[in-house]
Amino acid sequence: MAAAVANGDKGFEVPKLEIKFTKLFINGRFVDAVSGKTFETRDPRTGEVTARIAEGDKADVDLAVKAAREAFDHGPWPRMSGFQRGRILHKFADLVEQHTEELAALDTVDAGKLFAMGKAIDIPGGANLLRYYAGAADKIHGETLKMARPCHGYTLKEPVGVVGHIVPWNYPTTMFFFKVSPALAAGCTMVVKPAEQTPLSALFYAHLAKEAGVPDGVLNVVPGFGPTAGAAISSHMDIDKVSFTGSTEVGRLVMEAAAKSNLKPVSLELGGKSPVIVFDDADLDMAVSLVHMATYTNKGEICVAGSRIYVQEGIYDAFVKKASEMAKKSVVGDPFNPRVHQGPQIDKDQYEKVLKYIDIGTREGATLVTGGKPCGENGYYIEPTIFTNEEMSIAQEEIFGPVMALMKFKTVEEAIQKANSTRYGLAAGIVTKNIDIANTVSRSIRAGAIWINCYLGFDPDAPFGGYKMSGFGKDMGMDALEKYLHTKAVVTPLYNTPWL
Repeated sequence: MAAAVANGDKGFEVPKLEIKFTKLFINGRFVDAVSGKTFETRDPRTGEVTARIAEGDKADVDLAVKAAREAFDHGPWPRMSGFQRGRILHKFADLVEQHTEELAALDTVDAGKLFAMGKAIDIPGGANLLRYYAGAADKIHGETLKMARPCHGYTLKEPVGVVGHIVPWNYPTTMFFFKVSPALAAGCTMVVKPAEQTPLSALFYAHLAKEAGVPDGVLNVVPGFGPTAGAAISSHMDIDKVSFTGSTEVGRLVMEAAAKSNLKPVSLELGGKSPVIVFDDADLDMAVSLVHMATYTNKGEICVAGSRIYVQEGIYDAFVKKASEMAKKSVVGDPFNPRVHQGPQIDKDQYEKVLKYIDIGTREGATLVTGGKPCGENGYYIEPTIFTNEEMSIAQEEIFGPVMALMKFKTVEEAIQKANSTRYGLAAGIVTKNIDIANTVSRSIRAGAIWINCYLGFDPDAPFGGYKMSGFGKDMGMDALEKYLHTKAVVTPLYNTPWL
C-alpha cells in the first residue's frame, strides 16, 4: 500500500496570486538585467512556468556591489544608532506579517512548500528573526581591556562591510532572514542572490525593506544562476564577506573563489545526513511520530533531515511496523490543500535525483518497506519511502527527499560510532528517557545541533551550524551577529594615571 494521494481532491481553494516583482532590485529600484535576459521559474505542482525573472550575472552583481559599497562607505545605515536600525527592522517585520498569506503563497508556487506551514511557521518565523535582531542592534559593544602596562585599551565591534548572501531554494523565506536579519542589525550592506528556483519571495522582501525605511543600496537582490551570479559574488574584490547555504560541493567552490580573490571570510552551512537514535526505553508512538517528522518535513528537502534512523534492537521490529503504517497514511498532493502532508519536490532535477537514489537503494540490496514510487498525474510528487539496510549509499549520501533509512543497533557505544560514521555533522536526534544516556550521547556526537526527545528545535536564540563537511559559522543567536562584525582593538597611552 502506497501513501495516500490527494491530487484529485479539489475541495480546497487556491489563493489568487499576482506575481508583482520579477526584476532585479538594485539601489532601491527594480531594474532589468544588463543583458536583458530572463529565466523561467516553474511551479513544482505542475511543472508549468510561473513567471519570467530578470537573470542577473556578473555585470549586475557589479552594479549591486557598487550600490552596496556606496551605501556602506557614505550612506546612513552603518552610521545610524543601533536603536534607529532596530526601529526600521521592527517596521520591516510588521510589513512581513501584514503580507503573510501572499508571501506564503509565493513560496508554495516557487518551492512546493505547504501553504499552511508557510502561513503558520515560515513567514512569521522570518518576522520573528527580524525582531530578534532588531532587539540586538543597540546592544553591540566591545570591552574595556585590563592592560598590563600604562595604556587604556578597549575593543570596538564594527560591521564587516558589504556582504554577499547566497540563499538556497528549500526554505526561501527562512534562509533569507537567517542571513539578512543579523547583517542588517550589524550595520552591513548586502547583495542577496536567491536560488534560481525560488526568487519570488526574496524580491518581495526587497520591496518591503524599502517600504520599511531601509536606505537605498543597503539591501540588493540579484536573482541568477550559481555559475554566473553566485560566482561573481564569491570572487568579487569589493565584497567583504560571503555567507552561503547549499551543497558541500558548491560550498567548496565558494570558499575557493573567496580565497583566490580578496581572501574574504566565508561562512558555510552545507549538507547533512543527520542521525536520529531511538533507544529501547523510548515511548514508541512518540518516537515514531518524531522520526516521521524529522524525515519527511518539507518533503525531505531540509539540510537537517533525520534520514539515518538507528533504532535499538529491543523495539526495532515494532518501530519498523509503526513507521511504515504512518508513512502509508501520509497524504501527498497539492501543497495548497490543507489535508496534504507532503507536497512536490522542488523541480524535475531533484525529483529525478531522489528516484535515482531509491533505485540505488534497491539495487544495493536494501529492503524497501514502503513507498519508492512517483505519485500523482502531474508535478514532482514522490511517495514517502522507507528502506531498511546496513549503511549503504542511501544511508551515507544526502538525498534531499522523502527517503528514510532504518537501521538496528545494540549498545550505546555502537549507536555513537554509527552516528559519527559520516562526513557530515549538522544535527542529530536522541530519543530516550534516560538522562545519563542523553548526556553521554549528546556530548559524543560530532554535530552542531543535538535535539533530545524533539527534532527541528530551531529558535532565534539558538545558534545553528555544522561540524566537519557540514560547514562552519552559525546562523541565529548572537553568534550569527558576530559573523557580521569585526573586532578592533584600540590602545592609547596613559600618563600620570593613579591606577591601571
